[in-house]
This record gives sequence, structure tokens and C-alpha cells, in this order.
Amino acid sequence: MSVRDLADYPWDAVVPFRERAAQHPQGLVDLSIGSPVDPTPEVVRLALAEATDAHAYPQTVGTPALREAIVDWYARRRGVPDLAVGNVLPTIGSKELVALLPTLLGLGEGDVVVHPRIAYPTYEVGARVAGATPVAIDDPAEWPQGAKLIWINSPANPDGRTWTLDELRVAVDRARELGAVLASDECYAELGWDGRWATEPVPSVLDPRVTGGSRANLLSVYSLSKQSNLAGYRAAFIAGCAKIVGELLTARKHLGLMPPAPVQHAMAAALRDEEHVRLQKELYRSRRDVLRPALEAAGFRIDGSEAGLYLWATEGRDAWESMDRLAGLGILAGPGPFYGAHSDKHVRLTLTAPSERIGEAARRLSAANL
Repeated sequence: MSVRDLADYPWDAVVPFRERAAQHPQGLVDLSIGSPVDPTPEVVRLALAEATDAHAYPQTVGTPALREAIVDWYARRRGVPDLAVGNVLPTIGSKELVALLPTLLGLGEGDVVVHPRIAYPTYEVGARVAGATPVAIDDPAEWPQGAKLIWINSPANPDGRTWTLDELRVAVDRARELGAVLASDECYAELGWDGRWATEPVPSVLDPRVTGGSRANLLSVYSLSKQSNLAGYRAAFIAGCAKIVGELLTARKHLGLMPPAPVQHAMAAALRDEEHVRLQKELYRSRRDVLRPALEAAGFRIDGSEAGLYLWATEGRDAWESMDRLAGLGILAGPGPFYGAHSDKHVRLTLTAPSERIGEAARRLSAANL
């Protein structure tokens, strides 16, 4: 397909609700988009400043320091101790990688790309741009013959679904049966909240307990946007199968897809420092602990959301009606239909708004329930 065939950017449909919410006497509380509002950690900003003499072209493959930092981070934080620098590659944020992966893998007409039923829309967009066929299926047993690329998202945006080790093993086995590449979008893995994820780390598809010793056709995608407030840096990376990573590197060299050198230096600093990640998680937890009970008291049910950056909420009615109700309170949410046909009764609310505005949203929700 041509880029001319892409639908209008869906967030344009939210404009009327934003305008209504902005008319509230105490102002708009925007909980619609997960863009960080908290400061970029000082350790990262100092590292960026150190590297501003960036007169030469940056390395597409990543600096040795960054690649080693990614490998070390997977070992420390993701339970993946057996990566080498040939297994990792920095990207210009994760969205471009998600959107371009089908194209970079050479997929096209007749190829099937599987993605979750409730999903970040870029999985489908990337398939369509490549000319492949996107199919929304959650159950690995139903993944079809002919699938060439399968996306899973754990923890998921928007609903917080998180795959256990056992579930990941089933997914890997099925992808191997099909001969498909299995790509796991794991960008929210540091943000576990409920149930087992309150005490256990969210597992990676590259965990040796999942892979059985072989990373062939397995990829993990990660971003520093949320855990380190680096959305404006466009700082992400991919790890896994050395053969595929090498092929992606070759293509990205030809296309000029290289993270800026100062960003690469800052990424390495962010990956080496765990304290700022802990503090940011606690800040998100405090906001979540304020917003969730207020939504529930106002008649919303929170589904999933055991990990990740969002609350996936429903009143059991059409999502646009819930959007309208919230806009009347001056609160802007994200409409569930943006995430697939199976989420037409849900709205997504982010934890990235300032704590004061989260508190204001909770106050309005509580007052509306009186």
C-alpha cells in the first residue's frame, strides 16, 4: 500500500472531547496520551551535555559503551544473561522500529503479520505499509499458517496484559512451528503493579527459561521513554536473534537510521543507573493509587492493568459515551476503539499527568459520584 492510503491520524477524532473538557472551570486534566511530564533524570542530562561535540556521523550499530550497557541491562533487569553485543541494536525510539520491522524483514503481499486483538495501532500500520496482511489474534493456538511476523506486547498498551513464563514458552513454541519471527514489545516491563507482578519481575521473551537456549527468530523491543522520561530523546533498542539483528543493521545503515551520538551516550548512562527508574516507578504508583479508586467509585471497572502505564477502564457502555461523560468533568481519556474493534467499551487513562492533575481528576470523579 502507499502511505497515501493510510487513514487519518485517529487522535483527530478526540479534538471535540478535548475542547469540551477544556471548558471546565478548573481546566483540562489530560489523561489521554502517555507522554512523560516528569524531568529527565540529571544523570542522563549531564551525559547528554558531555557528548554535545558530535561532529562526526554517529554509529548505526551503537557505540561500544551503549551496546555493552544494553547487554548488561538485560542481564541485570530482564533475566537475560547470555546476550553479546551482536545481539543488540539501538533504534530511534521504538515506534519507528515497530512500524518499519515488517518492511525491514522484507515482508509484503501475501505475508501475514499477527498482533494482539487489543493493541497499539502501529503493529497494524506497519504491516499495511509493507503490503502485508495484519491479523488480530491473541491465542497462539490460533496463529495461522503463513504468519511471518508475530507481535506480542507484555506488559501491553493499553490493557496491561502481561505474559507469564509459561505463556511465553507456548508462544515461542508456536512461532517456531510456523517458522515465524516472534517480536515481543516489552517497553513497560519495569512497571509491574498487581498480583504476581507486585513482587516478580515481568519476564522477557529472551529469558533462557523461555528460549530453551536458542534465540533464533526471537526479538525483544524496549524503550527508555517511560522508565527514564526520555520520550523526547527517541531512545530505544532491539535485542535477540543475532542473524536478524545483523540484517536489520545492514538495512538501517543504508537508510540512515542512526540515533544521534549524544543520545547514545545518554542512553548508556540511563541504563547504568537504576535509582532514577525506582523513583519514577514509585511516582507512577502514587498516581495510580489515587486515580484507580476514584474511577472505581465513579462506576468504572478496571480491567487488566496489572502492569504498564495505563488504567483500562469501562462503564459497560460505548466508549464514546464514557469519553463524553469524562469530558464533562474536564477529563480527557483515550478512546478504546483506537486499540481495535474488541475494545469499543473501554477508555484508557494514563499515569503520566502531573500528580496535582491526577489528584484533581480524582476529586472531580469523587464529586460526580456524590
